Amino acid sequence: MKKMKVGVVGLSFGMEFLPIYLRHPLVEDVVIADQDPRLLQVAKEKFGFSEEHCFSGIDPILADPTVDAVHIVTPPSTHAPLSIRVLQSGKHCGCTIPMGMSIEELKAIIDARKKSGKQYMFMETSIFGREFFYLQELYKNGKLGEVQYMSCAHYQDMEGWPSYWEGFPPLMHPTHAVGPCLMLLGKKPETVCAVGSGRIRKELAERYHSPFAFESALIRLHESDVAIEMERFLYGVARSYSECFRVYGSQMSFEWQQLEKENPVLYRRTGNLQQEIVDADSDPERFHRGSEIEEERVIVPDYAFRLPDSIRKFTRETVYNDENTHLSFKQGGGHGGSHPHMIHEFVTAIVENRPPVSDDILGAYWTGCGICAHESAMNGGKMIRIPEFEKA
Repeated sequence: MKKMKVGVVGLSFGMEFLPIYLRHPLVEDVVIADQDPRLLQVAKEKFGFSEEHCFSGIDPILADPTVDAVHIVTPPSTHAPLSIRVLQSGKHCGCTIPMGMSIEELKAIIDARKKSGKQYMFMETSIFGREFFYLQELYKNGKLGEVQYMSCAHYQDMEGWPSYWEGFPPLMHPTHAVGPCLMLLGKKPETVCAVGSGRIRKELAERYHSPFAFESALIRLHESDVAIEMERFLYGVARSYSECFRVYGSQMSFEWQQLEKENPVLYRRTGNLQQEIVDADSDPERFHRGSEIEEERVIVPDYAFRLPDSIRKFTRETVYNDENTHLSFKQGGGHGGSHPHMIHEFVTAIVENRPPVSDDILGAYWTGCGICAHESAMNGGKMIRIPEFEKA
């Protein structure tokens, strides 16, 4: 299979992906760009990048006809403009979350992808984490039974982060939470209503004109009886970091652990529900109430075996700059071991000339439901219909 040349733009977080690309068997060369010369120097020293492979901006990468794809890892407001430029330059595009800052930006990216004939991948880590893979197996094997309800959250204190995050509306950046829930059922979000709660400091609220410390929402899905509860905070809440989801089924349910040092919990119905109903109806003296439910903490397996040998270690080993001790990286390979799986999907989708698992349409729905949820919260809980995004 033809090997690729990849450009990575933005090294503050993008540094994490460099050794994965460098070791991927379908990648032959990597070039990088960042406005901060210190980060370029780290990449040179840590990963052996030459001066000819390092740039202070994206323009030389877009102008290079030998570059096949560009992975954007820059501040949120730049995601849509840079994604569109990458696609218009005739290159495949992968972009970190969120996909854009407005519904109009999401549609513009989709339009650019259609016109370019290239692939776009929404680089949402949560659908490549070991916990999601585990739930996906349970669901596909029918062990959950009928999914009845899901809830998800992204808790993160962003005090001290770069200034462009200051006062960022909580649900404008929802996909670490809601992505796994929407991916599991494969249903489009149709409507959302949300409320804001609490207040952030005045100087934080001034940037994005969003006053809320917390936003929570209920999402209804197209052609489904299942609802999803979604919540997020960024400032002013005393709670440690977590990206988590919970899935409640008729036969089995999954709850994310409360503390990082714990393991998640599985709940199992031990009997046959239909037989329990028959028994109860046939015996008026029966006073047993409720089903028998077993509960256990489970060790979620790693899924490195799905990857090429050369990048398997990165499900457990983070390579982010040594000064970063954020919990998402300490959890093993960053974001639940997702990074090598995500990069592998991006690379193989391009080489195989197919849409990636998380393409621009899914990215638009997942990001769009958060944009609409924030709009709902700012309008006192008004029900908002999420726009439709066309694939063709």
